[in-house]
Amino acid sequence: MAIKTVGVIGCGLMGSGIVQVSAQAGSPTVVVEADQALLDKGLDGLRKTLDGLVARAKLEARERDAILGRITGSTRLEDLKVCDLVVEAITENQPLKNEAFAKLDQICPPHTVLASNTSSCNITAMAAATKRPTQVLGLHFFNPVPLMKLVEVVRTILTDEGSVKAAREWVQAIGKVPVDVKDSTGFIVNRLLVPYLLEAIRVYESGLASLEDIDQAMKLGCGYPMGPFTLLDLVGLDTTMYVAEVMFDEFREARYAPPPLLKRMVMAGHLGRKSGRGFYDYGKK
Repeated sequence: MAIKTVGVIGCGLMGSGIVQVSAQAGSPTVVVEADQALLDKGLDGLRKTLDGLVARAKLEARERDAILGRITGSTRLEDLKVCDLVVEAITENQPLKNEAFAKLDQICPPHTVLASNTSSCNITAMAAATKRPTQVLGLHFFNPVPLMKLVEVVRTILTDEGSVKAAREWVQAIGKVPVDVKDSTGFIVNRLLVPYLLEAIRVYESGLASLEDIDQAMKLGCGYPMGPFTLLDLVGLDTTMYVAEVMFDEFREARYAPPPLLKRMVMAGHLGRKSGRGFYDYGKK
């Protein structure tokens, strides 16, 4: 089955990015938010992103207008009934996601593939909430979606080959690179990345080196584009702690346990760039 019309639930940071790359690739795209205010905020941000590309001569004005013309905003899940693929990009909450998939199963036509952009929730549980578990999978994009090439295509023990094939072809059609992975907490990237980030915090807690020197060491010694603390502040300390807790609950291994410093920083509201302060202070130049 060729995927032509795409639906996205959620127009936040990840959802709006998925909407953008889908519409840029030529797909009519329907995005649904919980209320009009959230929808307007997400679509306004998307327009500003496209306007910025035009201003930097990376996109022509007529192309921007064509992209926006392919996007339909809604607050009704029922408007996703025209879609061949629906990508869920709501908050990382398992019961909420399961509920969303159960509703989508009732609304969407039998051929529709249902996907989740989750980075930590159980996709098999979402599939079990539907009567089409063979057509449920994960499509884990990375932030910022328009720039990051990778998409983890996550299959459960129930997903059929036809759904995986259709999803992979769509991922390639929007200019991304798919990698196949089984449904297991953290998939590939977070399974390897989260322990690294948590260990960096432990190294700093122990007094071995400063934030700046740890970041510099990993950039120059390993060729990483940014150090662990710069990345933690970008991702969000609360997001990192949530994912770590989910992974620790799944595997019960010490390497996934959030360090005390991370917990206290989240309690204090020092969440990274989003709050203006994390390991670094973004109120200063």
